[in-house]
Amino acid sequence: MFSHIMIGTNDLDKAKGFYDAVLSTLGVKPARVDGHRIFYRTAAGVFSVSKPIDGKPATAPNGGTIGFAAASPAEADAWHKAGLANGGTTCEDPPGVREGANGKMYLAYLRDLDGNKICALHRMG
Repeated sequence: MFSHIMIGTNDLDKAKGFYDAVLSTLGVKPARVDGHRIFYRTAAGVFSVSKPIDGKPATAPNGGTIGFAAASPAEADAWHKAGLANGGTTCEDPPGVREGANGKMYLAYLRDLDGNKICALHRMG
């Protein structure tokens, strides 16, 4: 459904350090820098972080979440730990199992350096 997701940042170098660390726990290679943007390319799609082209500050969406697929609860925990170690802050409930209409999932939530809410999600059988 999606070709890519792009979010804003106010500090591209810090964002690259943060996302290189957290996404490496999911097997994603470090970002490629393209001027005012960085790109993480995978077979499943592209995640990008960019300085706003209008010159205004980047702001986090209220009510928005970007979810990254984790292969296991341990991978989601490693993702969360790497995020905290690189300046992210925890949000929502602590990492763990949640059950809902879409079944049983293991979720870990963070806020990145710019306040964007991100999540590592493992769908359990």
